[in-house]
Amino acid sequence: MAHWRDSARNVRLWFIDFRATFPLVVFLFHIRLWTFIFAVLATIFFALLDRFGFTPIVFMRWLRAYIAGPHKIAKPRWRI
Repeated sequence: MAHWRDSARNVRLWFIDFRATFPLVVFLFHIRLWTFIFAVLATIFFALLDRFGFTPIVFMRWLRAYIAGPHKIAKPRWRI
């Protein structure tokens, strides 16, 4: 029996996060080599994100901040 505090945890099947189930379902409905490769790569990607403590939204924000770089300007370039 689960406690109510466990209701906030992410659903997982062994090490597979629930976000990786969509590519697996696509593979089950459209069994081809490329969908299998896509499903495996997506599962590995989401497992790595979970390993490093990221959610997909947090990872996209981190990636955006990494690409933007440390230098932020307050005014547009044409108004300087």
